[in-house]
Amino acid sequence: MRFGAIEAGGTKFVCGIGNENGVIEERISIPTEMPEKTIPQVIEYFKDKQVAAIGIGSFGPIDIDKNSPTYGHVTTTPKPGWNGYDFLGALKSAFDVPFGWDTDVNAAAYGEAIWGAAKGLKSCVYYTVGTGIGVGVYSQGRLVHGLVHPEGGHVLLRRHPSDSFVGFCPYHNDCFEGLAAGPAIEKRWKVKGSELAKDHEAWELEAYYLGQSIANTILMLSPEKIVLGGGVMKQEQLFPLIRAEVRKNLNGYVSAPQLLDGLDDYIVSPGLGDNAGLAGSLALGVAAYRKEEV
Repeated sequence: MRFGAIEAGGTKFVCGIGNENGVIEERISIPTEMPEKTIPQVIEYFKDKQVAAIGIGSFGPIDIDKNSPTYGHVTTTPKPGWNGYDFLGALKSAFDVPFGWDTDVNAAAYGEAIWGAAKGLKSCVYYTVGTGIGVGVYSQGRLVHGLVHPEGGHVLLRRHPSDSFVGFCPYHNDCFEGLAAGPAIEKRWKVKGSELAKDHEAWELEAYYLGQSIANTILMLSPEKIVLGGGVMKQEQLFPLIRAEVRKNLNGYVSAPQLLDGLDDYIVSPGLGDNAGLAGSLALGVAAYRKEEV
């Protein structure tokens, strides 16, 4: 049986076909432009695929309340043309199949819980650190939803004493995303992060902010695994720096072996690699077909 998957990111849409075991059989990438240009290309891709269901993990914020009149819409995004756009409705008008619908980062968390680094666990938290910062939460076998959905990229953090950068978030300036997402690195240091030396001071500052957020997440949610993905986390030198910051921030307070001696296996890169978001979207589609709550 074939299922469709859409990882709708702020820079590109990755669309793919896979099976119920998480195997991605094919994919394409479409630039994220205005919806009237991007969505027809998505529809054209799936037109002849004969999928049983489609899962969508979308950049947000999005409306995930099935009782809301704007369920399936993108809400307060600064991305031109997408604010208020009926994303899910556009796909439903083209395909008469079940749809899974959630944030891109919740989809990635779900994929890691079903097939990746958190397989077999009842909880995990997935961070994507790239063009923006998103936090997906999987707890007690379910994705976490509430009034809306987790927006962990916009939490407020204690500033590093030497950091005078104003931040780049259009809503909050110096929230987590405004201080630590990829564009913040570029604006602060006047060069893309990928062009900075691995021992540049930027990475200690990045770890300072990520370590704060992760420590707060551990204290609030007590997940069994933290998974760090996204373009910024391709800088592998960040992982030991982040683990050191988390250890310092917790200061031995949470008495769990994973946090005392096992941080190398607790704060990890995605088990699904670059497929985390697409595989998670695939998993949302499979769950929708089976009528499973996620």
